[in-house]
Amino acid sequence: MRIAVFNQKGGVGKTTTALNLAAALQRSGGTPLLLDLDPQGHLSSIHGKAPTEAGNSLFAFYQDGRSLADLRVEWESIGHLIPAHQQLIKVDSIFGKGPAILNKLRLGLEALEEGAAPGTTLIDCCPYIGVLALNAIFASDLLLVPVSTDYLSLQAADHIARTLQVLEPVLKRRVERRYLLTRFDRRRRMSEDVRHRLLERYGDEVCQTVISENVTVAESPSLNRDVFRHNPSSAGAHDYLALHEELKGYGYL
Repeated sequence: MRIAVFNQKGGVGKTTTALNLAAALQRSGGTPLLLDLDPQGHLSSIHGKAPTEAGNSLFAFYQDGRSLADLRVEWESIGHLIPAHQQLIKVDSIFGKGPAILNKLRLGLEALEEGAAPGTTLIDCCPYIGVLALNAIFASDLLLVPVSTDYLSLQAADHIARTLQVLEPVLKRRVERRYLLTRFDRRRRMSEDVRHRLLERYGDEVCQTVISENVTVAESPSLNRDVFRHNPSSAGAHDYLALHEELKGYGYL
C-alpha cells in the first residue's frame, strides 16, 4: 500500500503525520518505508543521520537513474527512509511534465516492491502541485490530506479536490482520499466550524480521528523522535494510534 500525504499548503502537519503514522505501523509489527519527496527535506532532517549528498538522495533516482533500493537508509524504531535533497526543486525544470516523468516514481516503487513482502510506503509531499506531487499522486493508492483547523487549509483541500477531478480521466481511476483534521483545538469555535464544513463537503472521506493540538506532537521532531518515542502516553500518541487503527479498518494498512 502506498499512501501520499499531501495538501497544497504548508504547516498542516504533513511531515509529522507521515512520521507518526509510520511509527504507529512499526509498533504494530510493520516495517514501513518513508519517502521524502519535499525539497525542504524536513522529514530527512528528523532522521538525524540521513545522507546529505544529492547523489545519495531521491534526486539521484530522478537525475542518475539510481534505484530506490540503493537509496534506502534504516531508521531506528521507524523502518526505512529515502531522503530528500534541495536539488529536487529542479525536477520540474529538468524533466518537464510528460508521461515518462509523471510515472517514474510509480515504476520505481513497483521495481522496489517486486518479490518483496507486502508493506506500506508513506510519501511526504511538497506543498504545491508540480512534477513531484504528481509523481506521488500517480504512484499512490491513497491520498491522505491533512487539514489544519483554519480556513486557508480548508481552501487548499478544495483545490486538491478540483485537481483530482482534472487528473482522474488521465489516471483512469478515482484517487482514494481521506481528509485528516490536524491541530484540532476543542476550545476554539473555528476548529468545530472547519470540521463541520469539511464533513459537509466530503462526508465519509473525512477521517473520524482528529489530531489534537498537542505539545508532544509539536516538539518531538526537534528532538529527532516520533511522538511515541518522545511521550507514548501523550494525547498526540493516542491520536496517531487511533488514526492507524482507523486506516487499518478501511483496509489501507
